[in-house]
Amino acid sequence: MNKKTLSEDDISAKFITPAVIQAGWDEATQIRRQVYFTKGRIIVRGKLVTRGKAKRADYVLYYQHFPIALIEAKDNNHAVGDGMQQALEYAHTLDIPFVFSSNGDGFVFHDRTGQSAQLETTLPPEAFPSPEALWAKYRAHKGLAPAEEQVILQAYYDDGSGKEPRYYQRNAINATVEAIAKGQNRILLVMATGTGKTYTAFQIIWRLWKAGQKNRILYLADRNVLIDQTMVNDFRPFGAAMAKLSTSSKTIERADGTSTELTTAIDGQRRIDTAYEIYLGLYQAITGPEERQKLFREFSPGFFDLIVIDECHRGSAAADSAWREILDYFSGATQIGLTATPKETEYASNIDYFGTPVYTYSLKQGIRDGFLAPYKVIKVHLDVDVEGYRPENGAVDEQGNEIEDRIYNQKDFDRVLVIDERTRRVAKWVSDYLKQSGDRMQKTIIFCVDTEHAARMRQALINENADLAQKNSRYVMRITGDDADGQAQLGNFIDPESPFPVIVTTSRLLSTGVDAQTCRLIVLDRAVGSMTEFKQIVGRGTRVHEDTKKYYFTLVDFRKATNHFADPDFDGDPVQIYEPGEADPVTPPDDLPPSIDAEDPIPAEPGEDETVIVRPDITLPLVAEEPHGKYYIKGQPVRVLTERIEYLDENGKLVTESLRDYSRRAIRSHYASLDQFLARWKSAERKEAVIEELAEEGLLLDPLLEEVGKDLDPFDLICHIAFDQPPLTRRERANNVKKRDVFTKYGPQARTVLEALLAKYQDEGIVSGLDNVHILEIPPFNEMGTPLQLIKQFGTKANFENAVHELQAALYQETA
Repeated sequence: MNKKTLSEDDISAKFITPAVIQAGWDEATQIRRQVYFTKGRIIVRGKLVTRGKAKRADYVLYYQHFPIALIEAKDNNHAVGDGMQQALEYAHTLDIPFVFSSNGDGFVFHDRTGQSAQLETTLPPEAFPSPEALWAKYRAHKGLAPAEEQVILQAYYDDGSGKEPRYYQRNAINATVEAIAKGQNRILLVMATGTGKTYTAFQIIWRLWKAGQKNRILYLADRNVLIDQTMVNDFRPFGAAMAKLSTSSKTIERADGTSTELTTAIDGQRRIDTAYEIYLGLYQAITGPEERQKLFREFSPGFFDLIVIDECHRGSAAADSAWREILDYFSGATQIGLTATPKETEYASNIDYFGTPVYTYSLKQGIRDGFLAPYKVIKVHLDVDVEGYRPENGAVDEQGNEIEDRIYNQKDFDRVLVIDERTRRVAKWVSDYLKQSGDRMQKTIIFCVDTEHAARMRQALINENADLAQKNSRYVMRITGDDADGQAQLGNFIDPESPFPVIVTTSRLLSTGVDAQTCRLIVLDRAVGSMTEFKQIVGRGTRVHEDTKKYYFTLVDFRKATNHFADPDFDGDPVQIYEPGEADPVTPPDDLPPSIDAEDPIPAEPGEDETVIVRPDITLPLVAEEPHGKYYIKGQPVRVLTERIEYLDENGKLVTESLRDYSRRAIRSHYASLDQFLARWKSAERKEAVIEELAEEGLLLDPLLEEVGKDLDPFDLICHIAFDQPPLTRRERANNVKKRDVFTKYGPQARTVLEALLAKYQDEGIVSGLDNVHILEIPPFNEMGTPLQLIKQFGTKANFENAVHELQAALYQETA
C-alpha cells in the first residue's frame, strides 16, 4: 500500500486510529473523531446571511468525561508534525493539555503542561501514550490529591438526548469545579448573554452535588422569571430535592410545552422547610429593610455549602447593598458569581469581592464562534436632537407653564421636556422600518426614558399601526414594573411560539435577564450611561433562534447609546477605574495612548480601513439638569436628518460601508493584487474553486451582481469591484471568442456543441461545470444527440474536457 496515495481519512482509519487503540484507548468511549466545536460565524450583508466554516478537531481523546488529548491528522504527503500549529490553536481554545500531530508514520507530541523532558517529542506509532499515562501527567501538573481528583472526574448530567456542554461551557465548568476542589471559595464566571450561564451553573452544581462536595445549595436571582424558568428547564433534573423560597406555588410551562407546579419551601406562616437540598430564591423574597423581612436568617449561617448568584453585577457586588448582607451572612459557603458584564466602579466591584474571573467568554468570541447572533446598527439623527430646542420668548407648555428660556437637548427630551412630535416621529420611523422590512411581526423592544415615556410611545405606535392593533390589542404593549397587565404578557413576549405581543415598550424591566430568543429589533430611545447596562441591552438580541431563522438582529439608536462601541472594553472584559495619582489630572487625559494589543495593535493614526462612528461636529453641549417637572409641547415638527447602517466586521469592530466596499476589502484581503488574482484564476482548472474560496470567506457574488446591476460574470465582477478594472459583459466576452474563431480545428458537430456552450455562458453566466459531461443531458444539447454521441465528435471524453478548458481560456485571454 502506497501511503502517499491515501487520503487524510484513510491515513486516520488505517494508521492513526489503530495506534491509539493499541495504546489502550477505547474506541467507543474515549475516542471521538471529527469533533466540531464552533458553529461557524454568522456573516450578514444586507439581507444575505451566511455562516463561515465551523472549527473541527480531527481527534479528541477523553479520560472518563475529561478531554485530555487532541490529534491533528494529515495525509502522508505532509511531514509528521505539519498539523501541530493548527492543533495547538485548537487545544488552546478547548483547554486540552496534550497535543499530537500525525501523518500516519508516527506522532509529534506536544506537552502543554511542561511535565515531559522536552516540550515536543517525535514518537513511533507503538509509543503513543496510554490514557493512564496522560492522566498521571495531568494529575501531577495540577497537583491533584485523590479527593480533588474524585470531584474533577465526577460526570456531567446526561439526559440521554446527546446534549452536552459546548466547549466554552465545558471550560467554564471544569475551571470552576477544579478551583472549588482545590479550596477556592469565591468564584467569578464571566459569560456573554445568550451563552448558557444557567445551564453551565446547573452542570457545576450537579457535579459538586453528586460528588458529595456540596450538599446544600442556594441559587439566587433578582427576577421571578429567572427563578421559575430555571426550575422547570435547566434545573429540572434536581427533581424532588429542589424547592423555591416562596410562599405560593404556581403552575408554569416548561420549554417542551408540558406544565408543572413549582415546589415551595415556605409555608403560609413563613416557616422554612429545611429538608430540601437545592433552594432557589429571589433576593427580594428573603430580605428587606425591616428585620422581619430578613427571611434568610431563618437558616443557620453554616446551612449552605454553595451559593450561586445569577447576574451578580446587579446589586450583590456593592458592599452596602441589602442583597450583599445575604452573602455576608453565609460567608462560610462557597460563592459563585455569574455575570455577562462584570462591574468595576468606585462604588461596586465584582472582582474585589469574587476575585479575578476563573473563565471569561465574551460577546466578541461568541459571535466569532457562531453561537451568538451578530447585529446591524442603525443610527438615526433627528433634527431636534442635533440642533436642540429653544422656546420662543414667553412660550408656555400645554399646562400653561412658562418654559425656561434655554437650549434643551437630547438629554432633556422626555425627562425634562416632552415634545409629542418627537415621540410620534420615533414611532413612525420604527413602524416604517417594520413595514419596509416585510415582517411587521418581528419581536421588537423599545427602551424609553421612563415608564411615562414608555406609555406615550406605546400610544404613538398603536396609532402608527392601527390596522394590526385593531386585529389584536396586544400587538403593541407596555411592559414596565408598574404595569401589571403588561408584566402578565412578559411570558408571551419571550415565548417563540406566541405571536403576541410583537412590539414592547419598556424603560428598564427588559434590559436584563429576559431570554427573548426571537427578538429581532432593539430600539434605544433613551441614553444608556452604564456600559454594564448597555451590554445587557445588546444581549437581549444576541440569541440565535434557528427554528424561526433568526440569525442576526438590528439595533436602532436614537440617543447615541452606541457610542459605547468605541470603548475598547466593549467585548466583555471587566471595566476598570481610572485612578489618578496625586499629580495626575482627575479625568483621563485626551492624549492617553491606546492600549497595546499584540494580536490587534491599534495604529497611532486612523487607517483607511477605519470608519468614523462618532462625529464631533454634532456633539451636543452638556446642560445641567433643572429641578422642575416636565414641559409638554405639541406641534413642534421633527424630521430625520440622517440614517446610517453599520456592521460588525470580522474583528468585532463597527464599520459603515456598502456591500460593494465590504466586498472589495474582502477580496483584496485574499488577493493583494490584480496579478495575484489573475494568476490564481488562470491556474485553476475549475474556476468554481476560486469562487468557493471567496465564499468560505463569506463573500457570495449574487447579491453583489444585483447591486452592480451589470451583466458580468464572476471574473469581471471581481476584477471590477476589487481592482477597478473596466468590465466586459458576458455578451462582449462571448463575441470576442467568436471573432477569434477559436473552434476552426474541430469538425462541424463539435463546433456546434462548443458554440452552444458559449451561448449558455453568455445567457446564464456559467463559468464552471462546462466540462461536466452531464451538461450534455440538458437543453439544447440533448436535442443534438446523446452525450455519448456528442463526446464522440471530440474523439474522447478527455478531448471534450480539453476543448472546454480551451474555451474557458479563450474567454479570459485578453486579461488573464
